[in-house]
Amino acid sequence: MTWDAFHRRGEVLRAVVEQADARRDGILPLDVPGVTDTFGDALDLIAALQLRWHTRLAGRIEQSLADQPTDPESAVLDGWRATASELAGVRLVLDRALTQPASEEAAATLRRAQDKDWALMAAMAGLAGATDAAAPSVGRELEQRARATFRPVAPARHRADTAAPTSLMGRLKAVLAA
Repeated sequence: MTWDAFHRRGEVLRAVVEQADARRDGILPLDVPGVTDTFGDALDLIAALQLRWHTRLAGRIEQSLADQPTDPESAVLDGWRATASELAGVRLVLDRALTQPASEEAAATLRRAQDKDWALMAAMAGLAGATDAAAPSVGRELEQRARATFRPVAPARHRADTAAPTSLMGRLKAVLAA
């Protein structure tokens, strides 16, 4: 992939994420300009959205752990909820793709990715090792708990990275960074 193609792919993916967040209908936005030229097929686009979700989830959990290092389980739940707020449309697209897969290949790909999300959550909460066979089921329980208390924010322009820090550590970091 050329440098230009890499950047074009990123631009199109950002537009897809924005469109998914604006719509919040769970439908993969294949009508965004550039999607058909940039992504090979719907599975390629879904995989890119899943990767975007996973990397943001890992980052938000890390951030939450830095803010609340003595309660890793709560930090993981907060990290999941923060990611779900930031990528609400993406989460809906991924959930729909999991419950209504376009093909068996898509279903298998998304299940593997979901297991990796769950293993990450379990490991970061300190409840299982990332490679433990039980990690995905432990992570699934954590996600269910996070979903049970999740309240989505209104669409558009919500960015957690521009929101004021709410924890003591977050406020201290903001003051030191200023």
